[in-house]
Amino acid sequence: MEKIWTEKYRPDRLSDVYGQQRVIERLQAYVEKGTLPHLLFAGPAGTGKTTSAIALSKEMYGDQWSAAFFELNASDERGIDVIRNKIKEYARTTAISQRGFKIIFMDEADSLTSEAQAALRRTMEKYSNNCRFILSCNYSSKIIDPIQSRCAVFRFRHINDEDVRKWIEHIADEEDLEISEDAMQMLVRLSEGDLRRATNLLQISASTTTRITAEIVRRSANIARPKDVEELIVSAMKEEFMVVRNKLDNLLIENGLSGGDIIKQIHKSIYNVPMDNWKRMKLVEKIGEAEYRMVQGSNERIQLESLLAHFALEAKRQ
Repeated sequence: MEKIWTEKYRPDRLSDVYGQQRVIERLQAYVEKGTLPHLLFAGPAGTGKTTSAIALSKEMYGDQWSAAFFELNASDERGIDVIRNKIKEYARTTAISQRGFKIIFMDEADSLTSEAQAALRRTMEKYSNNCRFILSCNYSSKIIDPIQSRCAVFRFRHINDEDVRKWIEHIADEEDLEISEDAMQMLVRLSEGDLRRATNLLQISASTTTRITAEIVRRSANIARPKDVEELIVSAMKEEFMVVRNKLDNLLIENGLSGGDIIKQIHKSIYNVPMDNWKRMKLVEKIGEAEYRMVQGSNERIQLESLLAHFALEAKRQ
């Protein structure tokens, strides 16, 4: 059975991690010295935090890395009990590697409660002789200051378009895929600097063919054509409300998109529709309000029609 591509192509060495050169250089220096402090990896999803932690451990311990590396996802178990039981139980055992310490990797550490983080701080102090903690989070602001002050903080940034393209080309070469330029541009744009998203979207697109086109990528991503969304906005601003309802029906029913999907695409497309910047700012504000009401459970169709009605009203103002 074939692995999913995010695992199949996960780099085993730090030098193979894409898009985080400054971070990787510092981590490689730790490997060369054979020691490291507690680390805090902060940044968006899909930018290489988990991959860097695993690659660091593989280079630090070699074939023994799995015995010296304990991984835990804090979003699954976020309370104080996981610190008191699982973490402490592993931390108090003796390190068997020549390095003299083990690595405890806690993913999504910003999901931990404040009580769990306080307990984690004490654990990091007590077992620092034979354990090093690597904490990964999306938002470092949710990690309490006492933990941050005990860690070397590494900021992971969104992967730039050039590195995303190189990553996709690497997988395409390995899988013998032919990707059109339009499809490549769409894959890069839809990934939004997230290599995990780019990899998953490429695998879905390649599930039925080795010749990847922009239309295949669009269907795999389950998004509307940007042109259709822009036409929806233009029709609303021309007060063609029944035309707008029909276009909305097509997106919701025939394309099977959710209200959340449509509103995100409206937000992206509004910058491509010619209009006064003041109007654009007011409409972005209305988009935010509509999305908030959807998240709170309001009817998606009513919110979308209300939003598009605001577009028509705003277009009439001088």
